Amino acid sequence: MSSPTDLPTDVAETIEGAEAASTTVDEGDIAADYLEELLDLADLDGDIEITTSGGRVYLAIEADEPDALRTLSKPDTVAALQELTRLAVHARTGEFSRLILDVAGSRDARADELQRLVDRAVERLEAGAASAALPPMSSYERKLVHDLVAERGFVSESEGEGADRHTVIRRG
Repeated sequence: MSSPTDLPTDVAETIEGAEAASTTVDEGDIAADYLEELLDLADLDGDIEITTSGGRVYLAIEADEPDALRTLSKPDTVAALQELTRLAVHARTGEFSRLILDVAGSRDARADELQRLVDRAVERLEAGAASAALPPMSSYERKLVHDLVAERGFVSESEGEGADRHTVIRRG
């Protein structure tokens, strides 16, 4: 069999794209299997949906009963489950995973909370503050904040290191 470098460019790109898609599907399947095992161990019922966007795998766990996943949907618990799932994928594939986990709509709830934080920060800026610092948060959450801030016409940057990394908002 020819290697991709021996093939015409369009064929080589198609093969590389298919390999990347295969890796993404494998990542999602591995993550879903891991999460299903965890749900079984915890004796919780939940349906797992896998989607991809921008080369990133998104997993959502939903349940028919509104409160069935309440304990798992707390922000710190979701972050811990996401990290454990990323580690499980890494152990199987040897590749770093950037998957995003949502449990019972926790991501939407957190996005709403981040919107309120940005709104309050903007109010402080409009009242005359030179800058407004938000509490430390994950890189994913900081990215959401940067997008929300840009939509409002302000600028933001991440400051600090490690667990203390946070976003500071200023006038444009």
